[in-house]
Amino acid sequence: MHQPDTAALPETPQEVGPGIRRILCDNPSPFTYTGTNTYLVGSGGGVAVIDPGPVNQGHLEAILDALRPGERITHILTTHAHLDHTPLAGPLARATGAPVYAYGPATRGQSDVMQHLAAQGGLGGGEGMDFDFAPDHALEHGEVIAGDGWSLTALWTPGHHCNHLSFDCDTGAGYGTVFTGDHVMAWSTSIVSPPDGDLTQFMQSCEVLLSRPAHLYLPGHGPEITDPHGRLNWLVAHRRQREASILTALSDGPADAATLAGRVYTDTPAHLMPAAARNVLAHLIDLYGKNTVAPDGELTATSIFRLT
Repeated sequence: MHQPDTAALPETPQEVGPGIRRILCDNPSPFTYTGTNTYLVGSGGGVAVIDPGPVNQGHLEAILDALRPGERITHILTTHAHLDHTPLAGPLARATGAPVYAYGPATRGQSDVMQHLAAQGGLGGGEGMDFDFAPDHALEHGEVIAGDGWSLTALWTPGHHCNHLSFDCDTGAGYGTVFTGDHVMAWSTSIVSPPDGDLTQFMQSCEVLLSRPAHLYLPGHGPEITDPHGRLNWLVAHRRQREASILTALSDGPADAATLAGRVYTDTPAHLMPAAARNVLAHLIDLYGKNTVAPDGELTATSIFRLT
């Protein structure tokens, strides 16, 4: 199901769909792959920018230089408040006068259990929360933003991040395109890392996306996805298989996330085991919510869990 990367060049506009251009930010990393994808939606008039990216002067200039004669940026939208997606929104807004739209500040949409874990401290996170992010307008699920020849329907799709939005795009071409941020990508499975991420929310968001027809997914990192529902179904099946492995490992006796990761990820290099343990913790919290497992005492990142 993993699709090869396209020949995207950093800071170079590339047509990836009807009325849609991608500009790849030059910020490659283990979390961002070849970099953050910034998208321009619209042509010839008011243009929307999705996911400006990190603070990067070269990328800011590339976004502005990509505008064609007669075009102006009228809307700035972000999928989620991680440091590789939102920090450039402020500088871009100041340069263009365009307002910033998002689901809300960094922690809007965070579930009660993740708020509880975050308050304990010490968990950290993958790409890092942009706690300074404050959009001009908070979007609700199903809200529509429209411009010159395009419209974007906001879909609250938490899981990778609590304030994560996807955007169902209509450019008048009759071609179902959805910007999926970091929820669905071709190069990797989405990171679900508590307390930023919530696996219960992630699985629910997969159902939201599966309920909507689409021909093309445009993710926050990596190449486009031309079999959207096929990729989604694979991601759901992958998570269910991992859940089954964790339950099997728990049948050998109560354990914390790190110990269970050692039982499940038997071929994983040692330097990747902390990430594996974080993934197991996400599953354990989801299973706790379904009353399938229970912690000994208060729920913490280091709790010992047992089958119920």
